[in-house]
Amino acid sequence: MPVAALYSDFATREAHPGSPTYERLSLAISRDTELLALLERVPSPKRQPNLLLAVVRLLGGPVDDPEAFRAFTVAHWPAVEAELRSRATQTNEAGRCALLLPVLASLPQPLALLEVGAAAGLGLYPDRYAYRYGDHPVGDGHPVLDCALTGTAPPDRLPEVVWRAGLDLNPLDVTDESDVAWLDALIWPEQRNRRQRLKSAAAIVAADPPLLVRGDLVDDLRDLAARAPSDATLVVFHTSVLYQVPVERRNRFLAMVGELPGHWISVEAPDVVPFPELPPPPGDTLYNVLSLDGRPLAWTLGHGQEMNWFA
Repeated sequence: MPVAALYSDFATREAHPGSPTYERLSLAISRDTELLALLERVPSPKRQPNLLLAVVRLLGGPVDDPEAFRAFTVAHWPAVEAELRSRATQTNEAGRCALLLPVLASLPQPLALLEVGAAAGLGLYPDRYAYRYGDHPVGDGHPVLDCALTGTAPPDRLPEVVWRAGLDLNPLDVTDESDVAWLDALIWPEQRNRRQRLKSAAAIVAADPPLLVRGDLVDDLRDLAARAPSDATLVVFHTSVLYQVPVERRNRFLAMVGELPGHWISVEAPDVVPFPELPPPPGDTLYNVLSLDGRPLAWTLGHGQEMNWFA
């Protein structure tokens, strides 16, 4: 996709209405020939809007005003480009556990969780968070993850997790201030609730760290899966990760993950993990598809705030 279209699409399908700031910025970037030319210098995966916007915020750049953003980005382009090349989008959103919970609660317990693209591992603690599906609470404590659920009954229990591990090319550490600063920079400016949720979830992870392995989703997944306890149900899952993986590697992963013992949960865009027949999505916003073992179950929004069950 041309870079201009990438940014205009992000503005209209993702940032709207969750972040008017990023919607405005992305539209301005999509029309700015100098910024677009600078972005053309970096590899295609490094041009994505979430990555650029987070990098500028991490470097202390302004995002409230498109002109100020442009001036900072152009003036500091060598530093921006270096960060773009070295980093990847690692939106470690604990709210996505609300999408996983109905599936996890339905599987034979206890569970051994293995997350592909785990970042700091915040997605590995669905049993430690509390949830609210409309007016239906599940669990207690903090953070409370809100999800508008339609099409199925909300779950009535938390899963029992006895093992949790994550695989990532660049695992993050919630006890490292610079890693937490990167996670914070990835949160959209207006979404203060997500920022507070990050702090609460990071405290849970820091108190009981998971096994985080630096590795590749094709080369290293089998070995890590083999470390799961044999008396637990292995669940391999990933949420909004595979769009960053080259198509050939992605296809190799998809062919392999379905052959592992246990179960496989995917939450990805329908052009990333395609299915032959899907009902129309609920709206024009970018929806992902939740699936279990290759069977599509629901349309979901990217940060876990909405799930429309159709299975």
